[in-house]
Amino acid sequence: MTSQAVQPTQRKSIFITGAASGMGRETAKLFAAKGWFVGASDVNEAGLKTLEQELGHDNCFVRKLDVTDKADFDTALAEFAKRTNGKLDLMYNNAGIGESGWFEDVPYEATMRVVSINFVGVLNGVYAALPYLKATPGSLLFTTSSSSATYGMPRIAVYAATKHAVKGLTEALSVEFQRHGVRVADVLPGLIDTAILRSTPNRSGDAPKPSEDEFYARAPKKGMFRLMPADSVAKCVWEAYHGNKLHYYVPSDVAWIDRIKGFAPNFIRNRIMKMLPGLDPTAAGK
Repeated sequence: MTSQAVQPTQRKSIFITGAASGMGRETAKLFAAKGWFVGASDVNEAGLKTLEQELGHDNCFVRKLDVTDKADFDTALAEFAKRTNGKLDLMYNNAGIGESGWFEDVPYEATMRVVSINFVGVLNGVYAALPYLKATPGSLLFTTSSSSATYGMPRIAVYAATKHAVKGLTEALSVEFQRHGVRVADVLPGLIDTAILRSTPNRSGDAPKPSEDEFYARAPKKGMFRLMPADSVAKCVWEAYHGNKLHYYVPSDVAWIDRIKGFAPNFIRNRIMKMLPGLDPTAAGK
């Protein structure tokens, strides 16, 4: 990335993790198009470089960042704040990874990396961003949760657990941070057309990786788990900044899982068991 001179801006600002691709990149593009100053971070330096070229050097601050490194996260936000007069209108904790397969097939080290990035990385982001959010009237702390936070999903069990943790943290901080004047919300996306759908390894090895054409052919075309474009989440982030809801669902009918689970958790569990290939319902509970 090119070196960036300290040149404070009076524009509204957003800092995004996982910004080099997918939902984070689409969010960066949308907010830049709306005239915001964008902070974009990721471990993918090549993706950040092309994003910087697309947005324009004067419209963004790009920086390599491993969200699991708290000290580096603190430094990244401090560097960004020099460009924004110490203000931060929207912090978007979006970075995340996945692992799939039966629980016992996913190596412990891989599981811990999911926890470190998907949840500890979010905690690091909250700690790093809070001083600047508190200094900015009407600011928003926003995080990517998942539709898997509506009900724990098998074969991505730990991923789902981290997203439940993000959802719970969002709910708690939405109460706590009122005393700071900071709003808190999250998005629970369903099936979004991003690289994570193709890059998440299947540790059980019982399903061959589909080709690009096969992936799109198999993707649901309707229902709450229909394949949605990445910019649908970016639009949701924009809506959240101007709205006042706690949880945003993409698509909106994902919310029905939360609603039904509240009074009929066994019904949801049984539906998932019937849909899941390779699971013998008669063996459940043994």
